[in-house]
Amino acid sequence: MLYLAWRMAAHRVTALLAVACAVLGGAALITTTGVLAESGLRSQLPPGRLGGADVVVAADQEFHPRGDLPIALPERATVPDRLVDRLAALPGVTAAVGDIGFPAALVGARGQVLASADDPRTAGHGWSSTKLLADPRVTGRAPSGAGEVAVTAAAGVAVGERVEVVANGHPATAYRVSAVVEAPGAGLYFADGTASRLAGRGGDGDGPRAGTVDLIGLRVDDGAGERVASAVREQVAGTGLEVVTGADRGEAVEPGVGAARSLLILLAGSLAGIVLLITGFVVAGALGVTIAGQRRDLALMRAVGATPKQIRRLAAAQSSVVAAVALVPGVALGYLLAGRFRELLAGRGVLPDELPLALSPLPALATLLLVAAAVQLSARCAAWRTSRRPATEAVAESRSEPRRPSRVRTGAGLLLMLGACVLSAAPLMSRTVLGASATSIAGILAAIGLALSGPALVQRAGAAAAGRLRPGVAAPTWLALANVRGYALRLAGVISPLAMAVVFVLTYTFAQTTVLAATSDDTRGGTLAQYEVTAPALGGLPADTLPAVREVPGVRAAAPVGTTTVVWEYEEFGEPAAESASAMVLGPDTGDVVDLGVTEGGLDRLTGATVAVSGEAARTRGAGLGERVRLVLGDGTEVDARVVAVYDRGLGFGPVVLSRELAAGHTTTDLDRSVLVRTDGTDAAARGLTALAADRAGLAVASTAPDADSPGADTPPEVWVNLATVVVLLGYLLLSIANKLVAATAQRRAEIAALRLVGTTPRQVRAMMRREAAVVAAAALVSGLLLSALPLALLGQGFLGRPWPAGPAWLLPAVAATVVLTAYVTIELPTRHALRTPPADALRAA
Repeated sequence: MLYLAWRMAAHRVTALLAVACAVLGGAALITTTGVLAESGLRSQLPPGRLGGADVVVAADQEFHPRGDLPIALPERATVPDRLVDRLAALPGVTAAVGDIGFPAALVGARGQVLASADDPRTAGHGWSSTKLLADPRVTGRAPSGAGEVAVTAAAGVAVGERVEVVANGHPATAYRVSAVVEAPGAGLYFADGTASRLAGRGGDGDGPRAGTVDLIGLRVDDGAGERVASAVREQVAGTGLEVVTGADRGEAVEPGVGAARSLLILLAGSLAGIVLLITGFVVAGALGVTIAGQRRDLALMRAVGATPKQIRRLAAAQSSVVAAVALVPGVALGYLLAGRFRELLAGRGVLPDELPLALSPLPALATLLLVAAAVQLSARCAAWRTSRRPATEAVAESRSEPRRPSRVRTGAGLLLMLGACVLSAAPLMSRTVLGASATSIAGILAAIGLALSGPALVQRAGAAAAGRLRPGVAAPTWLALANVRGYALRLAGVISPLAMAVVFVLTYTFAQTTVLAATSDDTRGGTLAQYEVTAPALGGLPADTLPAVREVPGVRAAAPVGTTTVVWEYEEFGEPAAESASAMVLGPDTGDVVDLGVTEGGLDRLTGATVAVSGEAARTRGAGLGERVRLVLGDGTEVDARVVAVYDRGLGFGPVVLSRELAAGHTTTDLDRSVLVRTDGTDAAARGLTALAADRAGLAVASTAPDADSPGADTPPEVWVNLATVVVLLGYLLLSIANKLVAATAQRRAEIAALRLVGTTPRQVRAMMRREAAVVAAAALVSGLLLSALPLALLGQGFLGRPWPAGPAWLLPAVAATVVLTAYVTIELPTRHALRTPPADALRAA
């Protein structure tokens, strides 16, 4: 069977190239998705500043919902400091360090902020934390007293110099540099007592994190690592703390990496569905064209005694041979593509630069199984009709197409298109990103429905057009329409993938741009402040910033704003569900700078254990005014809060807003992220804010209005990632479509030769094929636009209140030009090549 399959493949190289390209591209995309998913599950950061610790004890930075994947908690959870002495007493432990991190930044002589750590929010530590560094090179001595500090070598400061440090919101204070530390992840190191006081961690304090440390690092005797780790696990059993060693130490350095890994899993999950749909569609279409060109060979085998099962096995074996050749380079390309995708994510700030991809054979194995299954199933389905027909009918049909397309196939296609129409209504019911994602899925389902019902629709359209031809019409036009009516299955096979490309580009792109426009409308309409004051280089705003801003002449209102992450537990269809979301932290005095579009209650009640929720969340999660909601804060603390306001602008400001009291003590740093400022609109007020920022190290003032000079500057990074995904998938679609069209045209050499033998000139043949190309392009564009119209109209109505989406006006003509060019080139070139062969030779080779 394999020998026969190989011989058949050797005589159909052009047609099978379409299959090879479809398999190669599909394997690359599936492998890329698999690598991203595996990296989200297994990738680890380097240990950084914990490289010298053998065992690390830290809080669990994940929330574990029932029956679902863990959800990362990016805010630092703490460990009781009394545990340090207990662990230090364990056999084999040579040093136990309670590490704390807090915002700290060096200020240069000219008021500029010097490099002090990768993350200024946790740059400050006690001197004892240097024991956790991997082979640090220390020049100088440990800081003693409240006036000395050790700095990282990256700051470019020498021992003995005087520097200023802004630490945890305190005013800039002068310090003497007692040491310079060179090691991965090094920051600013204070005397242990000073660090504890600056961070508000002293056991005698009354702050929300008094008596705690961020983590505990242990150094142990050589060879005692596993034994000590086991003993530590016994000590902390039942406390919710985790004990990590080896490569797992990297997550203890930066809890936010867990959120980045979770994003990889979500990204891979969102890509998987669309990639599998498109790959399956393209592979099935390419195999359909290839096997359609071999119907005569398969029919003759039926005539000489081959059983239906043998025919299907032969078609599957031939396709598998071609797929096997294309799989290896496709998988290799997938690994390379995953690396480029990681660089894109890191460049856009979605992933930490240090987070590597996890590479293993598992994605390649999964790709092999999925593609092999798709090829086998598609090949057997494509050969099903020929294998089941009686031998004489199969031979008679081998030079033509069935007169009536399959009713089952047509009905299934129409049902899919009806289902896509129903799915298109999702944005009307859910004004969320999830609701918008249904638009692109609905478009793809409708395109698949078109592929199934296409032959019947094309046949009827061709018959209607042929019936309206005027007498005396040009021969090429008559022949083109006769081919449309007589070879509806073949024509639908090339129209459907082009229509899918149109649907995919329009729905996927406009879904992104519409959500972005709706989010911008919410944010722009809800932001009353003209300016935002931030201090990213300091890890947060100093405590005296807000009073100083309010004293600037012309300032009408100023209010602090923070952000955090919460996990919302609720019931969906009677089952427990949990969703992680970004949440703003506001006080009762923010009504003058932010308008969330409150419809019930008021933000002035946002004090204590209270929250405000979006109208969408209130409706779908039973969280109306006065109800109590169960939340898990960013550090894992479970809280029960009362809803005191419901607002409309949830797309721009998130599903939930926390009170300042509720979030206090549950973020990595309790410093405000920014201060929103509303002024009287005069230039004097703007100059006053600019002068304030110039006088204070690390402060920055920016306008809240969109930057007209950089229209894409405020675009969320996930939008760029999604658009890059569109480009890659579109490239795969167009390449596969081009190969499929070339193969379909090349298989018509015998038809072209027969036309020439009965007197048709080469010029008339080219004119006929060009008219067919025009029919293909027009049908693909019209059907693609019709299938996209309803999902996009409902998307625009749901998100923007109008029956059309937001997006670039040039996209539609660009798509039309691409479709026309693809159809013309891929039909014109094979036709010219076929015309170079003498008709008798072409018929003899057919």
